[in-house]
Amino acid sequence: MKCNLLFAALLACLFVSGQELYVFSEPASNMPAKSISIKQTAKWLRNTVASRTESRHSSELMFGVNRNLMVHGAVTFSDMYSRAQRFESIRTYAKYRFLTLDGMYSHFRMAAFAEAAHSRNVSGYDELSLEGDQSGIQAGIIATQLLHKLAISTTLSLTESLQKGRSQPGPKMVPYQAFNYSLSAGYLVLPKKYTSYDQTNLNLYVELLGQRTYDKKRYFVDLAPAAQLIFNSQAKLNLGYRFQLGGNMNRMADKSWMLSFEWLFLNALK
Repeated sequence: MKCNLLFAALLACLFVSGQELYVFSEPASNMPAKSISIKQTAKWLRNTVASRTESRHSSELMFGVNRNLMVHGAVTFSDMYSRAQRFESIRTYAKYRFLTLDGMYSHFRMAAFAEAAHSRNVSGYDELSLEGDQSGIQAGIIATQLLHKLAISTTLSLTESLQKGRSQPGPKMVPYQAFNYSLSAGYLVLPKKYTSYDQTNLNLYVELLGQRTYDKKRYFVDLAPAAQLIFNSQAKLNLGYRFQLGGNMNRMADKSWMLSFEWLFLNALK
């Protein structure tokens, strides 16, 4: 009986909705209740100002508190603002799913989220990011629709940078307030037919990611295709490439690669 329940949980949480485990954004769905997940992410970019390739590495711990609430905690290390790899930031994230409409091979979900980050960096770029670039807060809303093998999701949020210089009088050199938006789509390519929970899943994604600052009129729009493999309904490997479609922001880079690996522990919280 216990094995059957575990099998059902794996199937429901990681196979049926696998195509909404987006690579560059979060869906409205949550990780399974009472579960813990660990995630390691690496990002590489070519800094156009410094003329060198730089990287950021993030270690993240995630908790499925219950079916509606999940929380994250992460630390980052990078050489993007220094000559060598160093600790740069900590951040926390919480998401609450407040609407669930389930159907046969489909569902619609909505969630609200909030995020806070503290970074040692002082960024001179226009782009606002809590991945390690600036200290700040962010809050928003997510809506996700699953239709059999296709999942579509949108996110709208506001970011407030709290780095040094915000409270100083006079003209600001960089923006401190931004509106963010994304439109993400994921499609389950393999397996064509499900026979076992240990089958490897292949999901393909494409995400449109944008930001517009409203204290200084700057914007960018990026496109981010990605591929994802899910092993034994428990481990997830992501590879994505992000590039700018248009914009007038002064950014560290307008292209980057991302690689991440995540491992899920079901029923780890009692």
